[in-house]
Amino acid sequence: MASPSVPEDLKARVKASYDAIAPKYNEWAIASRALRLKYLDRLLALLPLSDQSQKLHILELGCGCGIPVTQKLLSHPNVVVTANDLSSAQISLAKGNLRHNHSEAVSNRLVFEEGDMAALSFRDGSLDAVIGLYSIIHLPRAEQAELLGKIAGWLKPGGYLLANFGEEEMESFVMDSWLDEKGWMFWSGWGRESTIELLRQVGLRVVVEEVVRDAVDAAFLWVIAMR
Repeated sequence: MASPSVPEDLKARVKASYDAIAPKYNEWAIASRALRLKYLDRLLALLPLSDQSQKLHILELGCGCGIPVTQKLLSHPNVVVTANDLSSAQISLAKGNLRHNHSEAVSNRLVFEEGDMAALSFRDGSLDAVIGLYSIIHLPRAEQAELLGKIAGWLKPGGYLLANFGEEEMESFVMDSWLDEKGWMFWSGWGRESTIELLRQVGLRVVVEEVVRDAVDAAFLWVIAMR
């Protein structure tokens, strides 16, 4: 059951909002892609991309329209991407951006999983990396903690999580018109210290821990953690 500060229909409302504001959100995400790509490049530098005989399996939580992160991942021929998003509008846009504009060989390395990231399931030790940028923060805090435990299990030994979280602790933060009048939105977070402790508790070793203010002047904790 949701806590009093978390709407019972939270997931449905977040999905409806992202379906409605997808074009507006994607304009912002693409315009501010430099920060995402900076940390993505730091993650990729840790992965064995030069070994073309080894397929790297990466899960992206909250892929949006597929630009820029999914697109950058697929530029590496040995990367296989599972792209997840709650929004059917975003998944549809991502399919258009990524499958229709790439060769069949690239499309064969891309699987879409539409739905709630908290409901995903993968074999333990099956993923080389998990990426969650501006996405895990839409879950209630208890679900964030549970998901981090699942991610730790899904990662191979030596695999990595790249994610960002709110710097400040907040059980619930809601905006009625985020980016657009139809953009009702929810966020939550454990705060910097508790997030780092959660990562350690589930068996992940933090190798990057940085707080950065983004294009809308909000402070986010950017983390790369190793299994």
